[in-house]
Amino acid sequence: MAGQGRAGATAPPGERGDSPLKLISATTTTFKSAGPVARLRAFRARLRYTLDRPLTPYYLILGAALLLVVLGLVMVFSSSQILALGQHRSALFYFLKQLVAVLLGTALLVTLAWVPLAVLRVIVYPLMFGVIGALALVAVPGIGVEVGGNRNWLDFGFFQVQPSEFAKLALVLWGADLLARKQKTGMLDQWKHLLIPLVPGALLLLMLIMLGGDMGTAMILVAMLFGLLWMVGAPMRLFVATLGVAVVACTALVVTVPHRAERLSCIGVTKLDPNGACFQALHGVYSFALGGPFGSGLGAGVEKWGQLPEAHTDFIFAATGEELGLVGTLSVIGLFAALGYAGIRVAIGAKDPFVRYAAGAATTWIMAQAMVNLGSALGLLPIAGVPLPLFSYGGSAMLSAMCAVGVLLCFARSTPGAQAALAARTTNSRLRTRLARVLPRRRTTARPASRPARRER
Repeated sequence: MAGQGRAGATAPPGERGDSPLKLISATTTTFKSAGPVARLRAFRARLRYTLDRPLTPYYLILGAALLLVVLGLVMVFSSSQILALGQHRSALFYFLKQLVAVLLGTALLVTLAWVPLAVLRVIVYPLMFGVIGALALVAVPGIGVEVGGNRNWLDFGFFQVQPSEFAKLALVLWGADLLARKQKTGMLDQWKHLLIPLVPGALLLLMLIMLGGDMGTAMILVAMLFGLLWMVGAPMRLFVATLGVAVVACTALVVTVPHRAERLSCIGVTKLDPNGACFQALHGVYSFALGGPFGSGLGAGVEKWGQLPEAHTDFIFAATGEELGLVGTLSVIGLFAALGYAGIRVAIGAKDPFVRYAAGAATTWIMAQAMVNLGSALGLLPIAGVPLPLFSYGGSAMLSAMCAVGVLLCFARSTPGAQAALAARTTNSRLRTRLARVLPRRRTTARPASRPARRER
């Protein structure tokens, strides 16, 4: 037995069958004295252990979303103050409006993150019908407001609402609830039940949105529809056929409208056209070139002085590249990557079909919109006019994106592993509280010296 103990002590860690946790629990001195390969293995083991914890997706979603919102507020102020001063307004005008939207969005996020799943499924159809009614009002002349060539706003005097942004949230919840109910009854094996009424409902939203000319939002809804069909396990031939129809429709919409075809021709532009075409796309590329590795400094960008249109909305990523450089842009991309990874983890780990489909659709929404915006700013995709989620200026876009984050947080808390971890954490905290009331507290200071005994007379 003694020989076996000595052999086990001298054997390498991998041969002893130690778990990664035992390898990580070495002292600091042992870790510093280890070689680079051992340090890398220990780091990978710790990272794998951290990512595999049940509550990691919850904290990743919350942390990445909050960091994107805070950094977005900073960049909205930096990139919009020149525009506000040029309009004879306060330099804080756009920043304060965005701050109000963030505060309202935070209230919605907290509410949706803590409501039971049953409540989310109750509001599905009222939300869907409300969005359809609002989109129909936008198409009515005199009620809908046209901004930037698109009629997709409702003006209530002291604020404006873009119903098409909330159509994404409606499609996420309605589509997930519909597919989950059909899966429960075993109806998804037939292609007609797979497509109807999911595809007609999505087409109704797309038609109402395209009446206002907002093709960028329509592209995001198409991506979400494909995401739902992919997660539900649609046959490949059906998926390819639907994708082919969407490509033909998008091509027709681009070719028939001159300014959309012009945007398509601006992909990869390197010099300015004599007629002034591709001005915005070219100056977006100039912004990244001026930023360099570390940027020109917060507030020191020059493109926002009139050369880069929409520097605080659609092209805020280009303004970030100029002022914060490659480091800032990679940080933003890394936060979106963390958010997407956590959303996929939630969708994969969910047992409830509604949670799985809704989490996948919401993640598709955020990631597809982020990719379209980043590709437009980098000159890799045509300018679609969609904001960067949780980052760009825009009240309706901020509210809808924070609602999506709140829904993802609700789903992350509802997974079996997360519920067990939260229950264990609550039990431990209660036990500690009760023990603290019963057990004496540990002394943190030295006891006072005892007085000498009084001598008896």
